[in-house]
Amino acid sequence: MSVISGMDLGRFGVWTFDFETQPASMMRESIQELEELGWQAFWIPELTGREAMTHAGFLLSCTERITVINGIAQIWSREPRWTQGAALLLADAYPDRHLLGLGFGDARPQTKPLQAMSEYLDDMDATTSVNPLPQAPMRRLLAAYGPRMLEMARDRSEGAHTYHVTVGHTAQARDVLGDSPFLGVEQAVLFESDPDKAREIARQHLHMYLTMKYNIAKFLRLGYTEADIDGGRGSDRLVDDLVYWGDLDTIVRKLHDHLDAGADHVGIQVLGIEPGRSAMPQWRQLADALLPQ
Repeated sequence: MSVISGMDLGRFGVWTFDFETQPASMMRESIQELEELGWQAFWIPELTGREAMTHAGFLLSCTERITVINGIAQIWSREPRWTQGAALLLADAYPDRHLLGLGFGDARPQTKPLQAMSEYLDDMDATTSVNPLPQAPMRRLLAAYGPRMLEMARDRSEGAHTYHVTVGHTAQARDVLGDSPFLGVEQAVLFESDPDKAREIARQHLHMYLTMKYNIAKFLRLGYTEADIDGGRGSDRLVDDLVYWGDLDTIVRKLHDHLDAGADHVGIQVLGIEPGRSAMPQWRQLADALLPQ
């Protein structure tokens, strides 16, 4: 399997929205414990308030070894030259510990994701600055689902980051990327064994994604139907494929399916956590089950 030269993310990492609703002191304590538990990679989104680059910088400053990955920094949040400058500074300050994940984010009227991303990368690459270059390189990933965006991720970055995908998509993505580029897959999990309760919680989380144009197109390409989308509710089949629920052994077994399908790394998002609370009990269980002891 492929790796990113100079970086060791491990086979599994933590992917979470939880820090969006936690004070800085709690974030600091949480990521320091995750590092002590042996997690090597920590993925953060940019959606509900935390700015991607300052968020990453804060978490890197609190830790010594763990890699912080933007999953994703939205291209609409800052101009390309500022993204480039911030990423270069983090690469200089924290060698081999920051990975810039870039993504299109929300749909924009009359804006094509592929063209927008290509132009953004062009502008980043054309940026000149008096700032010193880091000794360790600045590295980036692209959020990618369709074949053409996966090809761009292959050709213009270290690889691809996928979010809310199935094992079938992971296999397809690996075919497009080829052997060398990195493929990091997010996977939602839920520690709940009652099917009705689990699917209710999963549907609450998935509803937004099942009403977004580009996500719906992604699921239809994977062979699901409009009946599976069900107006944003999601069929049992689709919900179960996107959220792994059950006991620890069940979840762990299913997580390995992405690795078997060609993923290099799986970022695990624990669902069912109330805002302001921590998934640390679940992260501890997953660390015991998944990480080298």
